[in-house]
Amino acid sequence: MAQVFTWEEDARIEVRDLGGEIVIEANAAGLRTLAGHLLVLAGEGVPDGSHLHLEDGNGLEDGSVGLVLERSDAE
Repeated sequence: MAQVFTWEEDARIEVRDLGGEIVIEANAAGLRTLAGHLLVLAGEGVPDGSHLHLEDGNGLEDGSVGLVLERSDAE
């Protein structure tokens, strides 16, 4: 089953590593986009290990650190 991840127009998402914490900063469209990505991964029938890579220039603002959203059903 293929997962379909959609992006809202004008979504802006930036991920920063501050050494002891990760900051995800986004506008409203970016937050809705991230929420949608998480709902896709949480969907019925989505297999364990399904994931989405977000990187600088690939969904994230320039200068962002990479972010991986991954489903893990293991306890």
